[in-house]
Amino acid sequence: MRECLAGVSGRPLSVFAATLLLAGCSAVGPDFKSPETPWLGAWSGGSLTTLAAEQHGRPRAQTEDWWRNFDDPILDGLVAEAQRVNPNVRTAGMRIMEARAQLAIAGSLLYPQQQQVTGKVVRMGTEASSGPDTALTAYNIGFGVGWEIDFWGKFRRSIEAADAAYFASIAQYDDVQVLIAAQTASFYVAIRTLELRLTIARENAVLQKRSLEITERLFKHGNDSELDVQQARSQYLSTLATIPQIEGSLRQTQNALSVLLARPPGPLPEMAAGRERIPRSELAIVADMPAEMLRRRPDVRAAEMQLAAQSALIGVSVADLYPSITLLGSLGVSTTSLSGAPRKFDWAIGPSLVWNVFDFGRLSNEVLVQDARFQQLYEQYQGTVLQAAREVDDAAVGFVANREQVPLLEESVKAAQRSLDIATIQYREGMAGFERVLDSQRALFSQQERLVNNLGNVAQSLVTLYKAMGGGWQTARSRPLVDDATRETMAERSDWRELLTVPLPPPDAVPPQMTPEREQR
Repeated sequence: MRECLAGVSGRPLSVFAATLLLAGCSAVGPDFKSPETPWLGAWSGGSLTTLAAEQHGRPRAQTEDWWRNFDDPILDGLVAEAQRVNPNVRTAGMRIMEARAQLAIAGSLLYPQQQQVTGKVVRMGTEASSGPDTALTAYNIGFGVGWEIDFWGKFRRSIEAADAAYFASIAQYDDVQVLIAAQTASFYVAIRTLELRLTIARENAVLQKRSLEITERLFKHGNDSELDVQQARSQYLSTLATIPQIEGSLRQTQNALSVLLARPPGPLPEMAAGRERIPRSELAIVADMPAEMLRRRPDVRAAEMQLAAQSALIGVSVADLYPSITLLGSLGVSTTSLSGAPRKFDWAIGPSLVWNVFDFGRLSNEVLVQDARFQQLYEQYQGTVLQAAREVDDAAVGFVANREQVPLLEESVKAAQRSLDIATIQYREGMAGFERVLDSQRALFSQQERLVNNLGNVAQSLVTLYKAMGGGWQTARSRPLVDDATRETMAERSDWRELLTVPLPPPDAVPPQMTPEREQR
C-alpha cells in the first residue's frame, strides 16, 4: 500500500492513468483464509470408521442419492418430489435469487456511482403598472457524474462479501435439500413401521378373540372357570385398544409427509403399494476421508462462506478510515424563450477528496465491530464442525446398536411363537392352565412389537447416518431454482432478466477469494 501511495503523489498523472494505477492497489483489510480445525486432521471418523471396516467387499456408499440404497422406487419418487416442491426448498431458492441481486448491486459500485440527469422548465413573468406585462420561459438541462475510485478496495471487498454471501445461500439451499430428503425418508419409514404394527395388532386381536370364544364356550359347558373368561376378555380388549392409537399415529405421520410434499393432509395414494414393508439396507462402503466429508457438509460450508463474507466486511470498514477520491464531472445547457436569447453551456471536471479525519472513534470502532462479528462466526464455525462430527458418531453408534438387536429379536419372536404353540396344546390336553396361554400370547405380541419397532429404528438410524454425512444435495444443483409458473410471474412483476435462468455453480465451485491461488498470496 505504501508503494501505491508513492506512485500517486510522486508526479502529476492524467485521470486515466491515475485510475488504472489506483485500481491496481491492494485492498485494505484481511485476506480470507479457510479456518483451520486442529483436531479434524487427526479425527479418524470415530464409530463410523469401525462401522466402515465391516463393509469390506460391499459396493461404495451412494451418498449423493443415498435413499436409493433402500431399493424402494416409491421412496425414490417421494424424495425427488419433496426436494422439488417443498416450500422450504423453494424459499431457500428465492434466497439465492436475492443473493444474486445483492451481488449485482455490489458489482455496480465499481462503475460511476452517481449518474444524474436534471432538467428544469420555469415560467417567469412580471406585471407592471406602467408598460406592458412580460413573460418568458427558462430551460435548463444538465448531466452529472461522480465516480469514487476504489483506491482502498472498499468496493472490491464489498463484492467479495456479496460473493461469499451468495455461495453461503447456495450452501444453505443444499442443507435444506439434505434435511428434506432425510425427513421424507424418515416419515416414509415411520409410516411403513406403523402399518406393520397395525397388522400385527390386528392379527393378535384375532388370535386372542379366538381364545376368548373358546373360554366362553368351555365356561358355558361348565368345563372352565369365569376367571379364564375374564382374563381372556381383558387381554383381547387391551390389544384392541392399541389399534386406534396406532391408526391415529399413522394418520398424523401421513399428514406430516403430505405437507412435506406440499400436498393437503391425508394418505398418499402411491404408498398403497409396498404396504407393511419396512425399507432395509446395509451401509455401503464409506470411501471418503472423515475430515473431507465433514468439510463438504452443506451446513459447514455455509458457516465458512459466512465467515468469508464477514472477513471482507472488515476490509470495507477499514477503507472508511482513509480518504476517498471521487472524479466529478458535469455538463449543463440553459436558455430562455426570449427571441435572440443566448444558449449557455456549463461544464466542470475534477477530483474531489473526502477524509473523515475527526470521527471521534466512530469509524475505528466500526472496524472493531466487524472484527468482533468475524470472531463470533469463527467460533460458530468451530462449533458447527464439532456438532457435525458428533452427529456422525452418534448416528453410527445408533445404527450399530439397533442393527445388532435384529437377530436377537427375531429369535425371540420365534421362541415366543413356539411357546404359545406349546402352551395352547397343553391347555387343550388339560396339562396346563389358561393363564400360561395368556402369558404366551402377551409375550408374542410384545416381542413382535419390539422386532417391528427395532426394524424401523434400524432404517431410521441409517437415514440419520446418511444425513449426518451430508449427502443428498448434489442432484438438486442440476434442477432450476424456480419453476416455470413462478418464473413467469416474477418476470412479469419485476425485470429479473437473466438472473432467473443463471444455473447454479458446480458442487466444487468456491468464491474467488477462497481459491488456492488467492490463499497462497
